[in-house]
Amino acid sequence: MSFPLHRPRRLRATAALRRLTAETSLQASQLILPAFIREGISEPVSLQSMPGVVQHTTDTLKRASVEAAELGLGGIMLFGIPATRDATGTAGLDPDGVLNKAIRDVKAEVGDDLVVMGDVCLDEFTDHGHCGVLAADGSVDNDATLDIYARMAVAQAEAGANVLGPSGMMDGQVAVIRQALDAAGYQQTSVLAYAAKYSSAFYGPFREAVDSQLTGDRRTYQMDPANRREALLEVELDLGEGADMIMVKPAMSYLDIVADVAAMSPVPVAAYQISGEYAMIEAAAANGWIDRKAAVLESVLGIRRAGADLVLTYWAAEIARWIKA
Repeated sequence: MSFPLHRPRRLRATAALRRLTAETSLQASQLILPAFIREGISEPVSLQSMPGVVQHTTDTLKRASVEAAELGLGGIMLFGIPATRDATGTAGLDPDGVLNKAIRDVKAEVGDDLVVMGDVCLDEFTDHGHCGVLAADGSVDNDATLDIYARMAVAQAEAGANVLGPSGMMDGQVAVIRQALDAAGYQQTSVLAYAAKYSSAFYGPFREAVDSQLTGDRRTYQMDPANRREALLEVELDLGEGADMIMVKPAMSYLDIVADVAAMSPVPVAAYQISGEYAMIEAAAANGWIDRKAAVLESVLGIRRAGADLVLTYWAAEIARWIKA
């Protein structure tokens, strides 16, 4: 019997050989921790749909940010949940509002040891739950929203954010934010553009996390899950408007999009492993159907293998602890 000269199994024979020849790796610096802070609570609030994730108080968020820095995470992305909402999301502009205060607090704790990121979007701050202000007919007014995004971005930069993440999928949002930052003297503040953000069924647990007021859907501004080429158009537009990094969201159901974007992007590519993707693995593991640690690591490794330079994941700190162990 003849055999081929090359036998791939030779390089799988031991754990050391597999480690030596691994094509993709996970490092703490590639991971970004999304974190929620809720105004008006004295104890962290656990999320039923996302076991292990909480709405933070100021003190617990500070501790989580210090731990993230000590673990060597790449960054922390902050989302604020205000006590009061209105039609235009004015709490997102308030220098003393929950998100801007959280950015200042975290920045004071970690300094330059951790990249502090802020979510630039109105969905957490509006009483209707949409990512922008509404026109008289109930549709989202793209251009009126851009004006608020520009002011929101400057407020977050003033609070100390290193990176801003416009996630509302308004046309022209990156250009408006970049111009506003530059005019206000924040030329060094980076923009992580949510360039390819899809209207996904997997956002459900996130809406519990931010106590979303949304009824209906966001299909008129988030991307259609059926579309692939359109993602590259969105990325090209955001790059042309000055994006410093590009985001694909969700991640696990859109690995083809991650790969497409990674193949053409001259800037770092991030992918967001979203709440529903997290919840599925946690639920399956809780029922004993899968090995939790192995599934978590494989899921994030798959996102990296598809081409993501950075991964936003609610397991960021836990994975970093596993890596250090």
